[in-house]
Amino acid sequence: MAVIALCSASGSPGVTTTAVALAWNWHRPVWLVDADPVGGSAILAGIFRGMREYEAGLVELALSPLDTADALLDVGQPVEGTSVTFVPGPRSRAQVPSLEPMWGRLGDALDDLDKGGQDVIVDAGRLGMRGSPEPLLALADLTLVVTRANLVALSAVRSWASPLAERSPAWRDPGLLVVGAGRPYPSKEVAEFLGLPVVASVHDDARAAGVYHSGLAPERKWATGTYARSVRGAADAITSRIARGRAELLEGVTS
Repeated sequence: MAVIALCSASGSPGVTTTAVALAWNWHRPVWLVDADPVGGSAILAGIFRGMREYEAGLVELALSPLDTADALLDVGQPVEGTSVTFVPGPRSRAQVPSLEPMWGRLGDALDDLDKGGQDVIVDAGRLGMRGSPEPLLALADLTLVVTRANLVALSAVRSWASPLAERSPAWRDPGLLVVGAGRPYPSKEVAEFLGLPVVASVHDDARAAGVYHSGLAPERKWATGTYARSVRGAADAITSRIARGRAELLEGVTS
């Protein structure tokens, strides 16, 4: 159905944790691509607690002589007990420059997955970094800047917000995903301050999010708790936004 990219303007608002949480709660088969230019694969160290062996990932994809779409199928790692296929990112910062020529080709390959009925969630890391996967952000159906709702976080996003609202960089559909809306600013004020729509929000609960961030054991009734429900609500809001956008595009083409 769609390619969704998550990124941040600065700091650690929870991009990786939110990307993992969304993937684990997605309602369709989904690929989770770790394209964070920081390197080090926080996902392997986090939810997998360092117990999953690195087999292949974006580096091997970049070096493969095969067509990128075919090679992508070779490096994707199905996660047992889920509908998630995981593509690990670079294991070190030194590997990141080798990926830059591949981002455009990977964007086309991810689009092929979309056409095949599989969704894609991209953890794109922090904006403006050397090696940032800019083509993936531009090609995604929906690109969300993840932010918290405090003044420090919002001030960091604001420097990016005006050009994004003007489609420069030329993202198809830019928006915000707020972690901890109402702490202290509600989503409506965040949207007004930044000039971008708040597409979704997730609850700010470090212990509950630790299941996805660090592989912590879920507490009793965790699955029905506020954090888990907010993640599922965010997944619904994201898919609804994309469905509306595609319907409007189709209407514009046929009218």
